[in-house]
Amino acid sequence: MSAVHAAEGADFRGPLDVTKAATAVLDADGTVVGWGPAAHALLGYPPDEAVGSPIGTFIVDRPGEYDMATPLPGAAQARRQVVHMRRRDGHIVRVATATLPLSHTGKGPARLLAIADADETERWEALQSMLRGLATQSPVGLAIYDTDLRVVWTNHALYEEMGTLQYAGLGPDEMVTHGQVLSDGHPATLTEAMQRVLDTGDTVIELHYSGRPPADPEHDHVWSCSYYRLQDGNGRVLGVCEETVDVTDRYLAQQRLDLLVRAGRRVGTSLDMTRTAQELSSVAVPQFADGVTVDLIDIVLEGDQPAPGSTSTRVVRVWEGPAPDTTPQVIDHPADSLQARCLAAGRPVLENPAHDGPAHSRLAVPLRTDGASLGVVTFRRDHHPDPFEDDDVPLADELVARAAVCIDNARRYTREHAAALTLQRSLLPRKLPRLTGVDVAHRYLPADSSAGVGGDWYDVIALSGTRVGLVVGDVVGHGVRAAATMGRIRTSVRALARLDLPPDELLTRLDELITQDAHEQTAVQAEPDDPALGVTCLYAVYDPVTGRCSMARAGSPLPSVVDPTTGEITHPDVPAGPPLGLGGLPFESAEFTLAEGSLMALFTDGLVQGRDRDRDTELDALHTVLAEHRLPLEELCDRVVTTLLPGPVDDDAALLLVRTRTLDSHEVAAWDLTGEPEVVGRARALATGQVDAWGLDGELSFTTELVVSELVTNAIRYASGPIQLRLIRDRALICEVSDTGHTSPNLRRAAGDDEGGRGLFLIAQMTQQWGTRYTPTGKTIWAEQPIPP
Repeated sequence: MSAVHAAEGADFRGPLDVTKAATAVLDADGTVVGWGPAAHALLGYPPDEAVGSPIGTFIVDRPGEYDMATPLPGAAQARRQVVHMRRRDGHIVRVATATLPLSHTGKGPARLLAIADADETERWEALQSMLRGLATQSPVGLAIYDTDLRVVWTNHALYEEMGTLQYAGLGPDEMVTHGQVLSDGHPATLTEAMQRVLDTGDTVIELHYSGRPPADPEHDHVWSCSYYRLQDGNGRVLGVCEETVDVTDRYLAQQRLDLLVRAGRRVGTSLDMTRTAQELSSVAVPQFADGVTVDLIDIVLEGDQPAPGSTSTRVVRVWEGPAPDTTPQVIDHPADSLQARCLAAGRPVLENPAHDGPAHSRLAVPLRTDGASLGVVTFRRDHHPDPFEDDDVPLADELVARAAVCIDNARRYTREHAAALTLQRSLLPRKLPRLTGVDVAHRYLPADSSAGVGGDWYDVIALSGTRVGLVVGDVVGHGVRAAATMGRIRTSVRALARLDLPPDELLTRLDELITQDAHEQTAVQAEPDDPALGVTCLYAVYDPVTGRCSMARAGSPLPSVVDPTTGEITHPDVPAGPPLGLGGLPFESAEFTLAEGSLMALFTDGLVQGRDRDRDTELDALHTVLAEHRLPLEELCDRVVTTLLPGPVDDDAALLLVRTRTLDSHEVAAWDLTGEPEVVGRARALATGQVDAWGLDGELSFTTELVVSELVTNAIRYASGPIQLRLIRDRALICEVSDTGHTSPNLRRAAGDDEGGRGLFLIAQMTQQWGTRYTPTGKTIWAEQPIPP
């Protein structure tokens, strides 16, 4: 308390203290018999004028109150009053007076009168009242620490909070057990925080600190703490004052609100029930519970919804945390179990142990939607200081209700997805190839229609020279016919791609096939009824050796490409070709370079447009998701679907996400050769030397030498100009010989008396596969050999 006065330049004594106040001595009749210098200074009367005058002559409003006949309240007490007195210059001043008895016998002096400015006195008295209130009545806990940060004083409120006053000499972190600073941006201990206040003079306001006080050693409390430095009137540091308020209830309420906010942000980021259960667990543990178990009724996982009122207790445990076990486990809860009672009642059920303590406290909450139970979530506390109480039930119910909406969305998606994939299992690729040049992820979502399936598709095709063919397409309409047409066109695209056609030529050939089929239908009926008419398709070829991508499109939307370094999202400038089957219009290819790690999103119209969906808005939403391009592709796919297609859609959607790679330069070796016959021996030596340098076995070296010899010899014999030999070590050993000729060699069986014609036959027998692809300058003949594990 003294520190507050010291800060204002005051001391413990008030203005009416006899050592500071103006004083006058009165006899028994109220006549002034003594007049101090301070009284002269305050009222202007010198002692020779004041002495002998009745004190009432100086009082303006109530002179009679100082009549010596007025009884005093007690022999040892002073009477305090506020009166108006007239100064010698005529001014009226408002003063506070205190009359103190000196003697009650004889004719000697009877009273001592202390006089001070009334305003100053009232301010001092108000301050004293405030300090007394802080010490005895304030709800704020106060403690004063010396410069060694040891307690020297505490008020009554701190005793009420802690239950003891035995704090003298303790440090700030010794007053409670399990102490912990909760506020960010502050030191880890109160001692460090207060030392900073002591050193700098900067105040600390509302630092949150948790611990267990002596009055409640089994439970954590939270205090809002403020600190400021104390110093005397000369600026000498005296210590630190601490103000504390127990805000446990408010803090817990805020924590619960924060928990719900996190649940809204983190639960339901995908259309996967197990992942949603995991997200619910990650939000609840460890703040609300020590562990979470999520059990779903078995038919829910298949996409079906239990009938309202169903009391099935046969469930599949899809999540048990915090030590996760994501392997589904079928459980049949006994009728008297907590979970079975919760499912039967359709409301939360709380179960606490009969003995004191938090061990094995359980709270089961049903996962409900549209009046039906999808399952049950069980929260448990095994190490938490408090068992579950009734106040925890609404929070748990709200958390589970949010998860139930997400799980029901996942259930609906599962049902629709399963229906579509059942029909299209043989039409869409069951498993995309694992290729060195790209990482891929894909999604197909059928329209929410009576048919449940449609004609959108995607594909990834392994091409020669480690190149990759990428396809997305969309057949007009829905139903079995659209799906069957999709399968037919997808097969045609794969067959044409195996011919190593460039994208524009492949689309031209595909257009011719569809147009021809339409003409054949026209010959037998008035109007062709082929769903293939109006098909959109995008075909791209990516080469991981050069990083170049060639692309053409027939009515498909432009893909989105994310730069791996800057994150910039662009659309390649690929000319827009007409949908397939219209005939007569050309297709054009565009070629561009993709940096390693680029993300390319190929998709059909159904992903970004539909009834009541704006294309530009949906593209912006897609780009917002793709901005997180460093996430795993599967997670990105889920986010795209969840963001753009959170509910039923009126058109099929196919999505293919591709992350590019480039082959290391050490995995590719190329040599330019001349067309002279003697170069064959050099080519063999170069090839076998490279195979040996790669550490491949001798059999591959022998086969490679034979293949190179035959292909280079054919190039010299049947073509003119320079020759290039290239070896690529990938999942297979690839040998390529390029020349300027445009005539493709044919495999044939040589007759017994033929002098040649056996080379390609031998290559076909000794290699995994071989083929020819044409380039703008000629052709390339290639052969692949499997590399033993």
